[in-house]
Amino acid sequence: MSEIGVLIVDDHALIREGLRKVLSLERQINVVGEAATGEEAVDLIAAHPVDVVLLDINLPGMNGMETCRAIKRDHPDTEVIALTIHDQDEYLFEMIRSGVSGYLLKDINPELLVDTILRVAEGESFIPPALMAKVMAEFGRLTGAPRPQFEQLTQREVEVLRLVAAAKSNREIAQTLYISEKTVKNHLTNIFQKIEVNDRTQAALYAIRHKIAKV
Repeated sequence: MSEIGVLIVDDHALIREGLRKVLSLERQINVVGEAATGEEAVDLIAAHPVDVVLLDINLPGMNGMETCRAIKRDHPDTEVIALTIHDQDEYLFEMIRSGVSGYLLKDINPELLVDTILRVAEGESFIPPALMAKVMAEFGRLTGAPRPQFEQLTQREVEVLRLVAAAKSNREIAQTLYISEKTVKNHLTNIFQKIEVNDRTQAALYAIRHKIAKV
């Protein structure tokens, strides 16, 4: 994997400094910048695109949700990880709707933070199991007829989608289905296009909503 460029966005200088020190110990990660506001983050990314943004929710001016939407609108390939003190449902659901690939609480250990950045940079997503249970329960209550795109999925794509909903990584999916990780990525690209979603979290929610996978 090539070096991952990370932008830290938090209005507390002490938090930014601590994150920078933790991430500087990982050779695959390069902290290329810091921002104290959402507006500053958007401007920095416009000038120097990054791979992953560590984003606080409580920001002065443009909040985390607005900042995430702006980043994903202008730079869809940039991955966003929410790093916050909030575990309330409304924050979690809104950040998912805004396009985050990861949602972490600030009391996590450094190893999980690094692992999440590496996974997200590879196109995966991560929400802690305790929080993912809330997401599945919430979106599992949504009902509605499956969209026509659902019928276009092959049996293999359905199998992959079920494993995505079970929070399996690309490597775990490959091992379960006895296929290569490259093949998994190709299936995911096709699945996202067919069901009209942008990331793994949205795909997992789609699978729950349309009863492809169980909560």
